[in-house]
Amino acid sequence: MVSNNKIINKERLYNLLNQKPPNISRINDILNKALRLKGLDIFDVSKLLLVKDPEQIKKIQDAAKIIKEKIYGKRLVLFAPLYLSNYCDNNCLYCGFRRENKNILRKKLNSKEIKDEVESLLKTGHKRLLIISGESQKSDIDYIIKSIRLIYKIKINNNSIRRINVEIAPLTINDFKKLKKERIGTYVCFQETYDDEKYKIYHQTGKKSDYYYRLYVMDRAIKSGINDVGIGVLFGLNDYRFEVLALLEHSNYLERKYGCGPHTISIPRIEPADGAPLSKNVPYPVSDIDFKKIVAILRLAVPYTGIILSTRERASLRNELFLYGVSQISAGSRTNPGAYSKKCNTGSQFTLGDHRDLDTVIADIVDMGYIPSFCTSCYRMGRTGKDFMDLAKPGLIQKFCEPNAIITFYEYLLDYGKRTTKEKSFKLINKILKKLPSNLTKKICAIFKEIKKGKRDIYL
Repeated sequence: MVSNNKIINKERLYNLLNQKPPNISRINDILNKALRLKGLDIFDVSKLLLVKDPEQIKKIQDAAKIIKEKIYGKRLVLFAPLYLSNYCDNNCLYCGFRRENKNILRKKLNSKEIKDEVESLLKTGHKRLLIISGESQKSDIDYIIKSIRLIYKIKINNNSIRRINVEIAPLTINDFKKLKKERIGTYVCFQETYDDEKYKIYHQTGKKSDYYYRLYVMDRAIKSGINDVGIGVLFGLNDYRFEVLALLEHSNYLERKYGCGPHTISIPRIEPADGAPLSKNVPYPVSDIDFKKIVAILRLAVPYTGIILSTRERASLRNELFLYGVSQISAGSRTNPGAYSKKCNTGSQFTLGDHRDLDTVIADIVDMGYIPSFCTSCYRMGRTGKDFMDLAKPGLIQKFCEPNAIITFYEYLLDYGKRTTKEKSFKLINKILKKLPSNLTKKICAIFKEIKKGKRDIYL
């Protein structure tokens, strides 16, 4: 069996957590280093993870706010998850889709049902999807590819899905090569926990019980030509401090070996799921205070990597986490197959914490001074993988991100925004435009005119 020390040195990471908490001087040195936007190594991060003093945690969060503003500005990317199937051959003890769960109705969407789901999402204004499926032969790579092709063909008036990210079980190199041909965005897969011994406890049967096959999934994806990958853990399965260090070890490994780390890091916490007892008795609960610290530290450590927050969390906490580093969020989500187009009780993967619809989420984001973004331009212009990071690290990507965020938001408002949302959103857009260089403002306003005439999907 391959040693996992090539990626995760478990003993070293746990040893780093046995140090004394850093003094104020050391904390300040680390934060000053982070503010240079070069990231932090695991030794610096291990020190910050040991901080317990509320005043010092506040300093960490304040530094994360500054970095978030410098790199991402006032924008948040929005997407919706689309669950294709809840059939699963694994028996993950925390998941509502686990094979031995007899409490849920199993469902795999057919072509008509996928069309209905996508049309329902398009009618609300969504343009970016994350397709998700349990690990089963019922939803093999051929089914996934067929679904992707179908989704890209669906249109409602001028609206269509412009980007599909994929969160499915680990694939072989040959299957990844098939997936690469389908114009996907990011391939996402969570390790759940990087502690191999605890992993075995939570994943006892099914293909997912193979820790190493899952650990090296991103190697296979990248070798197959997938440009952007997304990693993550499920917080609550183990000491969150170890998992944060392991995420960074994995990220650094990908950077060293392939010249580009993960495009995104996802940060879900365990939420209750029907038929999954462990989800209601979380082994390592993560408090809200610690969760906010996790987000802030990750933003300091990997400033140019997207941090994704799902609707597992309640609205008020999500709004606060935007400040500390979250850059992408799901909105108006459902976590069971067929739930967008009809009220169906097929069984959810987990319990939602945020039940707001898309327009309400957008209205609340605008109240915080943020521009909701539906931008997909980088993926269609080839600004992905290492090319994206080469633009992001010197700050050049902002030439595209902010204007495209404004343009896609303007398009949303004309087509789907409610009256009250439109009123305050247009005021915010005008406020932001006044701060941009005049030549860029003129270019954006010219595109606004084209959108008003009926043209859609314009991007820089």
